[in-house]
Amino acid sequence: MNNPLAILILLSPAFLWAQSYAPAAGEPGSTAIHFEDPLFKAWATAITVKRGYINIEDTTASINGNQRASFGSPALALSKATGNTADVVSLGDKGVATMTFDLPLKNGPGFDFAVFENSFSDTYLELAHVEVSSDGIHFVRFPSHSEVQDDVQIHGFGTTDPTMVYNLAGKYRAGYGTPFDLEEIKDSAALDMNNITHIRVIDAIGSVGDSATFDAYGNKINEPFSTPYESGGFDLEAVGVINQIADIEREFINPFKIYPNPSEGQFYLRGPLEEMNKMLITSVEGKTVRKIALKPNQKKLSIHLPQGVYLLHYSYHGVMRSSKIIIR
Repeated sequence: MNNPLAILILLSPAFLWAQSYAPAAGEPGSTAIHFEDPLFKAWATAITVKRGYINIEDTTASINGNQRASFGSPALALSKATGNTADVVSLGDKGVATMTFDLPLKNGPGFDFAVFENSFSDTYLELAHVEVSSDGIHFVRFPSHSEVQDDVQIHGFGTTDPTMVYNLAGKYRAGYGTPFDLEEIKDSAALDMNNITHIRVIDAIGSVGDSATFDAYGNKINEPFSTPYESGGFDLEAVGVINQIADIEREFINPFKIYPNPSEGQFYLRGPLEEMNKMLITSVEGKTVRKIALKPNQKKLSIHLPQGVYLLHYSYHGVMRSSKIIIR
């Protein structure tokens, strides 16, 4: 085939599919948000970290006798980002950091939060999956996409074009957060979009071998690998909150309380019970499993159902509301 136009037509779908996403910080069209941007209203206030190996494909590899990443204290990932590349906690291969906040996040206009990494350049990218939860138990992952080729391994100090990466933390250099929009996962039954209490960051193993991790489309996520150092894996600097409920809004959104939650089936009720004489329990998929008629001022509720997560529906000021309950 010698017709250049015909060749272009045949190649155009792949050509158009490549380099689909926002460019590096400071370039036109970038979604990077600087840590000093007034968009940020709050920062993570508590964190738990489970460190990963410095090389998950050789778990005997060690630094000073330690097979897992060890650089930085988890506390360094709390409070406001600084842009300092040493002000991080290194997660290691497939390491996990889970953060909580003084007030829950909510699905507001535009981006809702951003995750900061410590890359020293626009193209040396260590990436991570991001998940959110309304109860600290059930997490929903943002659908990620990597258009980076996965035939040839990017070596430990290789580079990645940020326009080929979407919904993976670490897309931008130090000082600039990768933003996430809860609107993308608003239909997730496991989430209360006005009560996001936990954000989890999971290192994406950059290997294209047997230890590969995958994006939402089944593509291997190819990034610098291996990085067998105490600072290996994703280096978390901070998580900045853009859309967060206010104190007064918390009580308005959740006027009714059911506790303890989780429970083995015995719950106590608190709130405007005089307005709630009927309740409905459904599965998270929406299937009705129990109807409840409350007695006047009833403050204790026994729910005998199999272990699992359910939604308790009730009416308040004529508006249907829901509370998640967990039976263990």
